[in-house]
Amino acid sequence: MPIIVNLDVMMARRKMSLNELSEKVNITLANLSILKTGKAKAVRFSTLEAICEALDCQPGDILEYVEDQK
Repeated sequence: MPIIVNLDVMMARRKMSLNELSEKVNITLANLSILKTGKAKAVRFSTLEAICEALDCQPGDILEYVEDQK
């Protein structure tokens, strides 16, 4: 998949646990974990906005496009 989710990298940089981010963003641990592992098929802008606010980052810090190597 050409979209890479770097949520775990930003969480590590901010020294924030999955539980803490879940509480700040008001998203279940299960849904946040799906996003973190890159298994999510979509993300709402409101969710992305809340995550960026909690981690003090930009959407581009979390989502990255990598061209397929086919």
